[in-house]
Amino acid sequence: MRKSFLLLIMIAFSICANAQKAKKMALTPPMGWNSWNTFGTDINEQLVMQTADAFVELGLKDAGYEYIVLDDGWMAKERDENNNLVPDPKKFPGGIKSIVDYVHSKGLKFGLYECAGNQTCAGYPGSRGFEYQDAKLYAEWGIDFLKYDWCNTENINAKGAYQTMRDALYAAGRPIVFSICEWGDNEPWKWGEEMGHLWRVTGDITNCWDCEVGHGNWSSRGIWPIINLRKDLRKYAGPGHWNDLDMMEVGNGMTDSEDRVHLAMWSLLTSPLILGNDLRTMSGETLKTIENKNVIAVNQDVLGIQAYCHLKSPDLEIWVKPLANEEWAVAFVNMSKEELQLSYDWWKHPINDQLTHKQLEKKYKSYSMYDLYASKNIGLTNKNLESKIKGHDVLLLKLSPQK
Repeated sequence: MRKSFLLLIMIAFSICANAQKAKKMALTPPMGWNSWNTFGTDINEQLVMQTADAFVELGLKDAGYEYIVLDDGWMAKERDENNNLVPDPKKFPGGIKSIVDYVHSKGLKFGLYECAGNQTCAGYPGSRGFEYQDAKLYAEWGIDFLKYDWCNTENINAKGAYQTMRDALYAAGRPIVFSICEWGDNEPWKWGEEMGHLWRVTGDITNCWDCEVGHGNWSSRGIWPIINLRKDLRKYAGPGHWNDLDMMEVGNGMTDSEDRVHLAMWSLLTSPLILGNDLRTMSGETLKTIENKNVIAVNQDVLGIQAYCHLKSPDLEIWVKPLANEEWAVAFVNMSKEELQLSYDWWKHPINDQLTHKQLEKKYKSYSMYDLYASKNIGLTNKNLESKIKGHDVLLLKLSPQK
């Protein structure tokens, strides 16, 4: 009896320690790649290994991208005789552990997809009733990231379901970033910080600037519909807990200008930067966009403050994000398809963030302006900003105080 009691104490202590470790993870938004946007369930071990190679060879690892996440469709249609999940033998003949090891050998991290319901969205075995067994298997395989979806979850409480898997991950003993993919239906921003590290705030993204595609009882949304739907959630984001605007569509059919806006806005809004394109065949311009370290630094800023819309008109939106060291990121987005002639007086509409109470300080002589995409200084804020912005493009600046 005494041994059993001591064992329970040790288990409880271990779970508590793992919970504390989890709270120190994802202190900046996770960065990586997910298979779903381009490949759906058409995935295999060759794709994973080639993507890992591309991370290293193309400089994406050096730019900060680290997670390679396999989405729905990696498992067989049935569990085995012990009710364990089984990787599809045709897609992954070497098993999951072998590709996890390959990804780790590249200095990268590996993630998997599962679902809180009886089945995944694509009809594969879900984790309902098998949470602790599945979490133990993930730990044995060495995974670093779990995306947990919300299909086929009739009569399940969302917060409770994600808490169950969270506790299962703690009990398994391996630190795993937990991605809540509940689509915003049950306001996960209000409880997600207790359960995981990031939570989806909408249904699936689609590769367009401003559209919505209906699928019966849900819709896929383009870049700006997602932003406009969830722009008021900034108070819920911060180090270790992020509003997830979904995997990016950069390189998946929009214009290069629109891709620049896409990356800039996801960075300003502190969304995880999860690529969703085919890294093996993307254009040089797409690569130039996604590995821009200046823009990525805005996303990875240690304060973790989400941007807000400072000014808005039919043709121009100005978004502002406080950064560390009293710096600011400011995006001028041309919402029209025609070139925009910009003339902006910094002090006519002073920057003043009502959430953080940070503001552009008049105690400084001025702020220097650094164009993050062009990688050059363009002057000081003591004069009007004069610039031309192409249609559906962005001028993204970092302001630094001249002390």
